[in-house]
Amino acid sequence: MTGKVSLADLKIDFELPVAQRVSPLSQADVVRHQDEIIALLHDNDASMVAHYYCDPLVQALAEKSGGYIGDSLEMARYGRDVKSTTILVAGVKFMGETAKILSPDKRVLMPTLEATCSLDLGCPADEFTRFCDQHPERTVVVYANTSAAVKARADWVVTSSIALAVVEYLDRRGEKILWAPDQHLGAYVQKQTGADMLLWNGSCIVHEEFRAQGLLDMKALYPDAAVLVHPESPAAVIALADAVGSTTALIEASATLPNQQFIVATDRGIFYRMQQRSPTKSFIEAPTGGQGAQCKSCAHCPWMAMNDLERIKKELIQPANEVLVPDHLISKAVLPLQRMLDFADQRKRL
Repeated sequence: MTGKVSLADLKIDFELPVAQRVSPLSQADVVRHQDEIIALLHDNDASMVAHYYCDPLVQALAEKSGGYIGDSLEMARYGRDVKSTTILVAGVKFMGETAKILSPDKRVLMPTLEATCSLDLGCPADEFTRFCDQHPERTVVVYANTSAAVKARADWVVTSSIALAVVEYLDRRGEKILWAPDQHLGAYVQKQTGADMLLWNGSCIVHEEFRAQGLLDMKALYPDAAVLVHPESPAAVIALADAVGSTTALIEASATLPNQQFIVATDRGIFYRMQQRSPTKSFIEAPTGGQGAQCKSCAHCPWMAMNDLERIKKELIQPANEVLVPDHLISKAVLPLQRMLDFADQRKRL
């Protein structure tokens, strides 16, 4: 599935490109829901955070309410630092858990607890623990896209924005690494750093669908377009990229590169922020391995799509999806998370 959106599609606030509009609500209904949700957030002493991959209407609501849009770690950090006693997390379950780990005294709500992640599902804590126990000599580094229980077993938690720097640091110290769960991101980090890494066999259902041949075909149609690729994608796709990086890095690349067209190999929810940064540029979905009903994700995470205005409003009216993490897991999982945060802060000071 491919799609293209440009300035002509962005007419007024909350009127969004057809390729990104998944809500059946009318424009008037959208505004009404958003106003009601903002009032409910105030009544609940709640701040809203949303991931870049959420529906653009949800991202727009986060902005309009005075909340935050970001990647998973930025969302959790914002939730930790904001004064509100309740955090409404629009994303997937591991993001809600991360927010709770960093803010154990706050109430963390989600539109639905059924929104999960293939990387999380593909790395069960019991199997992962046995795998780690078989390799006690290795430093355990896990991607943020994992459960609280998996984080609790780790020495380090990383996001895609800091994974290279952390692994380079550990490699310089002579440490061998056990990496989980995304095999493609792990292979990319391994290739870039030359570190000794043992990889768990996991993948993202969105990023694993991108295909090199499809990108080559698209590049032939748009020869002046730059290719932006998230490192959760297969190596053959990464090899064709003009820029590889986290969601935040790809948004920055779309704004700073001189190209006027971009072929984007990540979840199409990111187009909302890219178009905000660069309203005169065009963004094209990278083709996936299937078409229509044949593709698993069609370049949009089905679990992220579960975050919608109706569910958000319902949760704030009658909370039923509070994120709960046992205290014994919080006390363990916060250590590798804080280790990453301290590492990131130290790098900023250098």
